[in-house]
Amino acid sequence: MAAEGHSIDALGQFKLHTVGSVFGSSVNFTQSNLMMLVAGALILALLYFGARPKAVVPGRLQAAAELAYDFIHSMCTDQIGEEGRRFFPFVFTLFFFILFGNLLGLLPFSFTYTSHIAVTATLALTVIVLVTVVALRIHGLHFFSYFFPSGAPKWLAPIIIPIEIISYLSRPVSLSIRLFANMVAGHVMFEVFASFMLMMAAAGIFGYVGAVGPLVLNVALMGFELLVAVLQAYVFAILTCIYLHDAVHLH
Repeated sequence: MAAEGHSIDALGQFKLHTVGSVFGSSVNFTQSNLMMLVAGALILALLYFGARPKAVVPGRLQAAAELAYDFIHSMCTDQIGEEGRRFFPFVFTLFFFILFGNLLGLLPFSFTYTSHIAVTATLALTVIVLVTVVALRIHGLHFFSYFFPSGAPKWLAPIIIPIEIISYLSRPVSLSIRLFANMVAGHVMFEVFASFMLMMAAAGIFGYVGAVGPLVLNVALMGFELLVAVLQAYVFAILTCIYLHDAVHLH
């Protein structure tokens, strides 16, 4: 914890450290990259070992894998329509990559790669590029009518079109900042309350009594952060489905 000298360095936990190198020293391999590989391996392990038994009455792992599959599949078809089956692999990968990144970051000595804006912005830009490509492939140049709703007075075009374009381009910004900000805020609060606890405990017997408060708050915050980790992955995935619905149906 960063409580040395009675100071709190709540942002130091987000600093990247090199844990290896790729192609010599030209490409650094950080703990963020390591946790991404761990998350990917855990997701593959869940699906592989969950699907391997193929039991009529599923065990816990198989039930978890089937529940994960059905949950994302239903999300895609409910939000996008039957066309959503085509985008199921992408949304599934996106949801669980974010979810495992959020959850792994709650473990001691771990790292939350979704707390870096570079990661969340890359995911958001991938989504908006895919949505735009899908819309152009299905509708061609008619896609640009999306920025001027049918039935709107033509004299309002100079006002409506710029607003719609800004709204469309703000999607990756809101997607990336929402996830990044929630992850950073939660971990900063963890660090602050934990540092308070250590500072009070260092004050002696009365400090131990006072340290109970921050400890209780951190325990409660852990439960809250578990909820936020799942909720933020869900919000990212559901908004991706909504954007894909707009691209497919153009409304």
